[in-house]
Amino acid sequence: KPIDYENLNPVDNMEEFSVISDEEVMFFKKNVENLYENTDYAIYGNTFFSSFGDIAGIPGTSLKDPKGIRDVAEWYMIMATDKNYVKKIFAHQCETSIESFKKLYKAVGNKINLVFIMGTDLGAQNCQFVSVETYRDMYKPFIKKVTDWIHSNTQWKTFVHSCGAVKPLIPEFIDAGFDIVNPVQVSASDMDPSNLKREFGKYITFWGGAVDVQKILPLGTPSEVKESLRKNIDIFSKDGGYVFANIHNIQADIPVENIAAMIEVVQEYR
Repeated sequence: KPIDYENLNPVDNMEEFSVISDEEVMFFKKNVENLYENTDYAIYGNTFFSSFGDIAGIPGTSLKDPKGIRDVAEWYMIMATDKNYVKKIFAHQCETSIESFKKLYKAVGNKINLVFIMGTDLGAQNCQFVSVETYRDMYKPFIKKVTDWIHSNTQWKTFVHSCGAVKPLIPEFIDAGFDIVNPVQVSASDMDPSNLKREFGKYITFWGGAVDVQKILPLGTPSEVKESLRKNIDIFSKDGGYVFANIHNIQADIPVENIAAMIEVVQEYR
């Protein structure tokens, strides 16, 4: 239905953001303790509540009757036409996020190693959805409050996911307190692995970037997949600061032999 811009209420876009429930904390704690006691893996806390402006969440698919700005195009436009509306939402989300992280930390302490902070895709294939200036004004102050609390009170590392051509934003991610960036879409504009590693490798860990899932993994030969993997892993893993992952999810059209080739190369490097 048409948006009534004259009567917009930021509260309508806050419905899904509340402090994590005791039941959710107990579920989280049970799983963390099982992994901590029975595996030697790093434990990754995958949360959503601090993912400011995440387009996957804007439509409010988990809500029975989502109100407010729920159209993706309208969301990006409201960021330009009514910044205060968005900032009120982010301020509320920031407050509830910190309270939620406090509850999680009280329950599991440093048994988890890293936490997902934000998964907002700020990059398209050839450019950014938002300018550096908009990121600094709209997102960064709230993100930094969350990461500052985490770094001051826990040993957790902080994780940001943002697809696309985000190179101009990576210095801002670092300054905002992110320790890890994902998925490192090397198929996007100005996302050359060598340049990324040289410019930012001392300051942030790259999680991903191993093989292009748009062309090489679905359309290449197994030998092309292996060649691309070896090249990117060699670049990103030099001097540490790298976690292997392909750029994004493996889709249904990817040949099994290419997946097998990828696994073979990972085994080589291990």
